Amino acid sequence: MATLTQVELQNLRNLIGEHDTSYQKLNTYASQCVDPQIKQMFTKAAQDALNTKQKLLTFLN
Repeated sequence: MATLTQVELQNLRNLIGEHDTSYQKLNTYASQCVDPQIKQMFTKAAQDALNTKQKLLTFLN
């Protein structure tokens, strides 16, 4: 695998942070929902954000 430049590394860290923030916010929104369909939508979006964050983290290994 190719070595990441400092700029690429910083961009990757930013993306990971953004997906983590999205995950946290979407989980909070889901926990506050009364409507089961909207709750499910937020829960799925939170899981998608977490999955993407985990995929991005593999580039740091």
